[in-house]
Amino acid sequence: MDLQWAPVVYTAVCGVGATVLLVKWVRHHQVQKKIQRARSRRDAGFSQARRAVQDFKEKNPGLDLNPIMGLSLDQLTKEIKAGSLKPAAVLHAYMDKALELGKTLNCNTGVLMESLTQLSEIESHKDGLLYGIPISIKENIGYKGHDSTCGLLCKLDDPELLDSVVVTVLKKQGAIPFIKTNVPQGLLNYECSNPIYGMAVNPRNLKKTCGGSSGGEGSLIGGGGSILGLGTDIGGSIRIPASFCGICGLKPTSNRISMRGVSSSVKGIKSVHSSIGPMGRDVESLALCMKALLCKDMFSLDPTVPPIPFNQQVYESSDPLRIGYYENDGFMQPSPSMARALRETKKLLEQAGHTLVPFKPPEIYNAMNDYITKGALADGGGTLLKMLKGGPVDPCLQPQILPYSLPNFVKKFLSIVLRPIYPRIAKAMDATRGFKSIEELWKHHFDIENYVHEVMTQWNALELDALLCPALGPAYNFYFCGKLNSALSYTAMYNLLNFPAGVVPVSTVTAADEAQLNDYKGNFGDIWDKLFVKAVRGGEGLPVAVQCVSLPWQEEMCLRLMREVEKVHANKKLSSSTH
Repeated sequence: MDLQWAPVVYTAVCGVGATVLLVKWVRHHQVQKKIQRARSRRDAGFSQARRAVQDFKEKNPGLDLNPIMGLSLDQLTKEIKAGSLKPAAVLHAYMDKALELGKTLNCNTGVLMESLTQLSEIESHKDGLLYGIPISIKENIGYKGHDSTCGLLCKLDDPELLDSVVVTVLKKQGAIPFIKTNVPQGLLNYECSNPIYGMAVNPRNLKKTCGGSSGGEGSLIGGGGSILGLGTDIGGSIRIPASFCGICGLKPTSNRISMRGVSSSVKGIKSVHSSIGPMGRDVESLALCMKALLCKDMFSLDPTVPPIPFNQQVYESSDPLRIGYYENDGFMQPSPSMARALRETKKLLEQAGHTLVPFKPPEIYNAMNDYITKGALADGGGTLLKMLKGGPVDPCLQPQILPYSLPNFVKKFLSIVLRPIYPRIAKAMDATRGFKSIEELWKHHFDIENYVHEVMTQWNALELDALLCPALGPAYNFYFCGKLNSALSYTAMYNLLNFPAGVVPVSTVTAADEAQLNDYKGNFGDIWDKLFVKAVRGGEGLPVAVQCVSLPWQEEMCLRLMREVEKVHANKKLSSSTH
């Protein structure tokens, strides 16, 4: 190069570098302004709601709202129907509690102030099954005039034009959606944190995660700020926060309840099924919500939903059940408290006259990697990465998405290198490559169909009514969920099979459970097993749940077993307190 051009080239390079830095700074500044606007909008809504609660209290001096919070959903519906409680008092009581909890739990993303307007029209829905009941909804469930961001920057400032089908049906049944709850970024993580609204925490222990992706729901209901809520579930997103926060949650068969108007970060996944379901303090609350939603309004608003009303007779039956069970699925060894909760529940069910039969879904290793992981990441994670562009990635999500961004040849190389040392991790790494062709994807879907029928054949051969297995728990320490997708085998399996599944809290972590973590080896003894121990340490006193499962479209049978589990543990507790 001629030396006379050197200063020109140097100046040009410096100019380009400065321009790149300036563009990055401007983009970062725009992103921060966008996030700040969203937070300011949320905080303004909170302030408006607090004033509304205060105004209500001033207009009703002497009215004690506290007793309302101690009523079960069944008691609350009866008192409202009888006229001894007014919907306005109930709504303001729960709004007050939700706002108070939000300060410490960060479980809310916005108050639905339209709920106060809805009060003036509530009398026309007096015959509804949820008349006067305030209900919380997960942030991605569409409500007219409000964002459904899924914790993603690209979905901000895009309010819904219509209510989702479930919100429409809830309103027709007299329910009052009053608040939206926090979610993880992109919804495909089970720790509840995103760059827009921050991290939601566990009401039982502020140093633990509340789970995800319906984490805000789990936190708010577990803390007493909502009596009934709706979440969504594609790998355990209802059941994990329910288990972590000590409440009940049900993942129905996909499309038993309409998903129209419900947002997500990745649409069109067919290998593992997403569904929407209720979360509440007890099983009866879930059953009432299902009964309310499975009505003519639902079936007419979304004709793709099978017109199957709730079968009360199956739910209320007292016939002895034949129940399959397993303690360890062979993929992830349960924590000591998970295993103990399963064994205790099995024993109590047998004492109550039910028959328990050993059962385990076959080929769990292949199911987790070849069907679940590979199916959920059929595009190699590209769609999710595209949704995350242009904004910060939450620290909770970064470890999970790091492999997605690697070129496929690097993923293949790493899977080969890791195979002799960590075969489970190597297999999962290979699964993140997704599919090379449509033909390969079609074969994958066909293989899953055959697998589902293999499981059902095994189920029917044993003449099972339902299944009992562990629920993931106890609640993790922060920043482990993105590193431990391996732990989802107990929940994601039933999204793959598309079986209804629900969780019921049955116990709490004991000092003995905590001590037994010192001997935990896991099924593989790999990095994931060691990380799991670190994730659940310090859990003494936290809730522990079990999971109940039934065949597709048999939510009533799933709830029936859940109610039975709830009942036998309640009887045990009562018996212990009288001795």
